[in-house]
Amino acid sequence: MPVITPELLTRFDVPGPRYTSYPTADRFVETFGEADYLAALEQARQTHAGQGMAAQPLSLYVHIPFCASLCYYCACNKIITRRHERSAPYLQTLAREVDLQLPHLGGKRAVSQLHLGGGTPTFFNDAELTALMQMLGERFDFAPGGEYSIEIDPRTIDAQRLATLKGLGFNRLSLGVQDFDPAVQQAVHRIQPYARVAELMAQARVLGFDSINLDLIYGLPRQTAESFQRTLAQVTELRPDRIALYAYAHLPGRFMAQRRIHAEQLPPAPAKVGMLAAALAAFEDAGYIYIGMDHFALPDDALAQAKRQGKLHRNFQGYSTQPDCDLIGLGVSAIGKIGAAYSQNAKTLEDYQAALDQGCLPVVRGLTVSPDDLVRRAVIMALMCQGRVDFSAIEQAHGIGFGDYFAPELQQLQQLARDGLVELPEGGIRVTEMGWFFVRGVAMVFDRYLQDARNRARFSKII
Repeated sequence: MPVITPELLTRFDVPGPRYTSYPTADRFVETFGEADYLAALEQARQTHAGQGMAAQPLSLYVHIPFCASLCYYCACNKIITRRHERSAPYLQTLAREVDLQLPHLGGKRAVSQLHLGGGTPTFFNDAELTALMQMLGERFDFAPGGEYSIEIDPRTIDAQRLATLKGLGFNRLSLGVQDFDPAVQQAVHRIQPYARVAELMAQARVLGFDSINLDLIYGLPRQTAESFQRTLAQVTELRPDRIALYAYAHLPGRFMAQRRIHAEQLPPAPAKVGMLAAALAAFEDAGYIYIGMDHFALPDDALAQAKRQGKLHRNFQGYSTQPDCDLIGLGVSAIGKIGAAYSQNAKTLEDYQAALDQGCLPVVRGLTVSPDDLVRRAVIMALMCQGRVDFSAIEQAHGIGFGDYFAPELQQLQQLARDGLVELPEGGIRVTEMGWFFVRGVAMVFDRYLQDARNRARFSKII
C-alpha cells in the first residue's frame, strides 16, 4: 500500500458524490414522471429489437422500508414500526408495481442481479420473503450464476432464517455491523454483540453463501482510536469476503434520526482521519484488496477478480461484477436506470400506494440525460471502475475531441498528477495505486454540476 500522508487525507476530507450514477440523484427533476419512464422502457425495447439482439439481463432493486427500531446514524428512507401486519399490504403493492411494468418490458425478462435493501429487508418474516421471491420468480427469469443479495440486520436473523434465505436463491449477504464497541452501539441505538455476528457468519459459511459483506462506519459518537482499532481486529478475525467502510456524515438538519446523536460525542476530524488510516493498514495487513472508494475484498472474491480483469461496473447498488445493464427499482423511493433515463419512486408509503391504487406507476422524479451527461458519465465510470480513461474510446463513442472538450478538466488534473494520484500518459488518464483511495476526488473533476462549491455540501465526505 502506498504511503498516504495525513496532509493528503485532510485535504480530501471534503464532500463529494459516491457516483452510483451520473448525473447524481440530487439532479433529478420532478417534471420527469410516469410517461417519461414508460417512454424510456419503450425506447430500450425498440433499441434491442432494431439491433436484432436479445435484451440484456436486468438488475432489480427492491426497497423494503420497514425497521423495528431506529438507528440514530441512519440516513436511509425508512419507516420505524413494530406492526408487522404492514408487510402483507406492501407485498401486494410491490406485485402491482411489477405487473404495471411487465407489458413495457417485453415479457418475462432475464435478471442477473437482485438486491433487497432498506430499511430492513429481514423485517419480512420467512413466509413474506418466500412470497416476495415467488412473485418475482413468476415474472422474471433469474439467470444461473447471478448476484442475488440481501441486507441483513443481525438482530433479526438466526440459523433457520439463513437457511431459508439460501433456499430462496440468495447467494450474497451484507451484514450491518457499523462498530462492535458496546459504548458506540449504545450511542447509536444498535446493540448487537460480536458473538452474535460471529455465529451468524459461521452458519452462513456452512450453508455455502458465495460472499459475505460487513458494513462498518467510522466517525460515530463515542468512537476512539483505541475502540475502533478493537473493532478492526474483530472484523479481520471474522474475515468477511468483502468490507464496506463508510465515513459517518452528521447531517441532523436533513435526517431527523441524527438529532438524537450528541455532536460533542463525535470524534474530531483529525481522529476520523486516523481511524481511516488505521483501517487501511489493518485491511492491508489482513490481505484485503482495495477495490475502490470504500470497498475491500479478499483476493479470491469475485469483486477483486473483476478489478484485476478490468471488469468492474457500478450502479445504485455499488460496485458489481455484472455488466452494465438496465436497473428496475421497485418499492418506496427506489431508483431505476433505463437507457439514458433515471427514475425515482415516491418517497412516502402513502404516495407510493396511492399512485398504484390508481393504476399508475409511482415515478415522481427523474432525468433524461443529455449528450454532455452521457460523455461525462462514461469518463466518470471509467475512472471509478477501471481507474483509467482511453481518450480514443471516448472520442469514438461520443464524437468529440477529448483534449478540446475537456481542456479545463485536464488542466485541473495536473495538480492531482503532482500529488501522485493520477498519471497522464499520451492519450489517456490512469489512476495510481494511491489515487484509488481518492478516486471520488478524481472523478469530481469531470462533474459539471459541482462547479459551485455550494452543490457539494449535500454529499458525504470523500474520506
